Amino acid sequence: MNKVILIGRLVKDPEIRYTSSNIPVVQFTVAVNRNFSGKSGERQADFINCVAWRNLAENISKYQKKGNQIAIEGQLQVRNFEDAGGVRRYITEVICENIHFLDSKNSRNDGYSGYNDIDQYDIPEERPREDNNQSEDPFKDMQNDYGVSNDDLPF
Repeated sequence: MNKVILIGRLVKDPEIRYTSSNIPVVQFTVAVNRNFSGKSGERQADFINCVAWRNLAENISKYQKKGNQIAIEGQLQVRNFEDAGGVRRYITEVICENIHFLDSKNSRNDGYSGYNDIDQYDIPEERPREDNNQSEDPFKDMQNDYGVSNDDLPF
Protein backbone atom coordinates (compact mmCIF):
# COMPACT_ATOMS: atom_id res chain seq x y z
CA MET A 1 0.00 0.00 0.00
CA ASN A 2 1.38 3.39 -0.97
CA LYS A 3 -0.53 6.22 0.75
CA VAL A 4 0.80 9.59 1.95
CA ILE A 5 -1.10 12.23 3.94
CA LEU A 6 0.58 15.56 4.68
CA ILE A 7 -0.39 18.87 6.21
CA GLY A 8 1.98 21.73 5.63
CA ARG A 9 2.58 25.16 4.14
CA LEU A 10 3.58 26.05 0.60
CA VAL A 11 7.21 27.15 0.37
CA LYS A 12 6.58 29.36 -2.70
CA ASP A 13 3.80 30.27 -5.10
CA PRO A 14 2.90 27.30 -7.32
CA GLU A 15 3.54 27.87 -11.02
CA ILE A 16 1.57 25.91 -13.58
CA ARG A 17 3.23 24.43 -16.68
CA TYR A 18 1.86 22.42 -19.55
CA THR A 19 3.20 19.26 -21.15
CA SER A 20 3.65 18.97 -24.91
CA SER A 21 0.16 17.38 -24.91
CA ASN A 22 -1.20 20.52 -23.19
CA ILE A 23 -1.82 18.74 -19.85
CA PRO A 24 -1.48 21.10 -16.86
CA VAL A 25 1.04 20.15 -14.18
CA VAL A 26 2.25 21.99 -11.10
CA GLN A 27 5.24 21.11 -8.95
CA PHE A 28 5.49 22.62 -5.49
CA THR A 29 7.14 22.08 -2.12
CA VAL A 30 5.35 21.77 1.21
CA ALA A 31 7.06 22.45 4.54
CA VAL A 32 5.83 19.92 7.10
CA ASN A 33 6.70 20.46 10.76
CA ARG A 34 8.23 17.61 12.71
CA ASN A 35 6.80 16.57 16.06
CA PHE A 36 9.92 17.57 17.96
CA SER A 37 12.31 20.51 18.31
CA GLY A 38 16.00 20.55 17.44
CA LYS A 39 18.90 21.08 19.88
CA SER A 40 18.46 24.84 19.68
CA GLY A 41 14.75 24.54 20.57
CA GLU A 42 13.53 25.46 17.09
CA ARG A 43 10.92 23.33 15.34
CA GLN A 44 12.36 21.34 12.48
CA ALA A 45 10.57 20.91 9.16
CA ASP A 46 10.81 18.57 6.21
CA PHE A 47 10.43 19.96 2.71
CA ILE A 48 8.39 17.55 0.60
CA ASN A 49 8.25 17.85 -3.20
CA CYS A 50 4.76 17.38 -4.66
CA VAL A 51 3.26 17.11 -8.15
CA ALA A 52 -0.36 17.65 -9.20
CA TRP A 53 -1.88 17.12 -12.64
CA ARG A 54 -4.86 18.36 -14.67
CA ASN A 55 -7.73 20.10 -12.79
CA LEU A 56 -6.00 19.69 -9.46
CA ALA A 57 -2.94 21.50 -10.85
CA GLU A 58 -5.06 24.33 -12.19
CA ASN A 59 -6.89 24.78 -8.87
CA ILE A 60 -3.66 24.82 -6.86
CA SER A 61 -2.00 27.38 -9.13
CA LYS A 62 -5.13 29.55 -9.20
CA TYR A 63 -6.10 29.55 -5.51
CA GLN A 64 -2.93 28.90 -3.50
CA LYS A 65 0.12 31.00 -2.71
CA LYS A 66 3.26 30.92 -0.61
CA GLY A 67 2.54 30.30 3.08
CA ASN A 68 -0.94 28.82 2.64
CA GLN A 69 -1.64 25.67 4.61
CA ILE A 70 -2.89 22.65 2.65
CA ALA A 71 -3.58 18.98 3.27
CA ILE A 72 -2.37 16.53 0.66
CA GLU A 73 -3.36 12.95 0.02
CA GLY A 74 -1.38 11.02 -2.55
CA GLN A 75 1.22 8.40 -3.39
CA LEU A 76 4.98 8.45 -2.91
CA GLN A 77 6.97 8.12 -6.12
CA VAL A 78 10.72 7.70 -6.59
CA ARG A 79 12.10 8.37 -10.05
CA ASN A 80 15.63 8.71 -11.37
CA PHE A 81 17.46 10.29 -14.29
CA GLU A 82 20.96 11.03 -15.50
CA ASP A 83 22.02 14.65 -15.27
CA ALA A 84 24.20 16.43 -17.84
CA GLY A 85 27.34 15.16 -16.10
CA GLY A 86 26.21 11.52 -16.36
CA VAL A 87 25.46 11.23 -12.64
CA ARG A 88 22.33 9.26 -11.68
CA ARG A 89 19.94 11.45 -9.65
CA TYR A 90 16.96 10.27 -7.60
CA ILE A 91 13.86 12.32 -6.87
CA THR A 92 11.26 11.42 -4.26
CA GLU A 93 7.93 13.21 -4.57
CA VAL A 94 4.27 12.92 -3.68
CA ILE A 95 1.86 12.51 -6.60
CA CYS A 96 -1.23 14.37 -5.36
CA GLU A 97 -4.60 12.67 -5.63
CA ASN A 98 -6.60 14.96 -3.36
CA ILE A 99 -5.87 18.34 -1.80
CA HIS A 100 -7.78 20.32 0.81
CA PHE A 101 -7.22 24.06 1.16
CA LEU A 102 -6.99 24.67 4.90
CA ASP A 103 -6.68 28.45 4.96
CA SER A 104 -9.92 30.37 5.19
CA LYS A 105 -11.29 32.40 2.31
CA ASN A 106 -10.50 35.65 4.13
CA SER A 107 -6.86 34.74 4.76
CA ARG A 108 -6.33 34.00 1.04
CA ASN A 109 -7.83 37.37 0.03
CA ASP A 110 -8.16 36.34 -3.61
CA GLY A 111 -11.90 36.43 -4.17
CA TYR A 112 -12.23 32.64 -4.29
CA SER A 113 -15.50 31.70 -2.62
CA GLY A 114 -14.55 28.11 -1.77
CA TYR A 115 -16.50 24.90 -2.03
CA ASN A 116 -18.09 25.28 1.39
CA ASP A 117 -19.49 28.77 0.80
CA ILE A 118 -23.26 28.48 1.22
CA ASP A 119 -23.87 31.58 -0.92
CA GLN A 120 -23.05 29.68 -4.11
CA TYR A 121 -26.15 27.51 -3.77
CA ASP A 122 -29.63 28.64 -4.72
CA ILE A 123 -31.58 27.74 -1.59
CA PRO A 124 -35.29 28.55 -1.85
CA GLU A 125 -36.87 30.44 1.01
CA GLU A 126 -39.36 28.54 3.14
CA ARG A 127 -42.90 29.12 1.95
CA PRO A 128 -45.41 30.35 4.52
CA ARG A 129 -47.86 27.67 5.58
CA GLU A 130 -51.41 28.09 4.45
CA ASP A 131 -52.73 26.50 7.63
CA ASN A 132 -51.30 28.42 10.59
CA ASN A 133 -53.30 26.46 13.19
CA GLN A 134 -50.43 24.54 14.76
CA SER A 135 -52.47 23.12 17.64
CA GLU A 136 -54.50 20.93 15.28
CA ASP A 137 -53.56 17.25 15.18
CA PRO A 138 -51.63 16.65 11.91
CA PHE A 139 -52.55 12.93 12.00
CA LYS A 140 -56.32 13.33 12.44
CA ASP A 141 -57.11 12.14 8.88
CA MET A 142 -54.75 9.18 9.03
CA GLN A 143 -56.47 5.83 8.73
CA ASN A 144 -55.30 2.75 10.58
CA ASP A 145 -55.01 0.35 7.65
CA TYR A 146 -52.75 -2.10 9.45
CA GLY A 147 -55.33 -3.70 11.74
CA VAL A 148 -53.21 -2.99 14.83
CA SER A 149 -54.76 -1.36 17.84
CA ASN A 150 -52.89 0.83 20.27
CA ASP A 151 -53.28 -1.91 22.90
CA ASP A 152 -51.17 -4.28 20.76
CA LEU A 153 -48.16 -1.94 20.63
CA PRO A 154 -45.35 -2.62 23.15
CA PHE A 155 -44.73 1.08 23.75
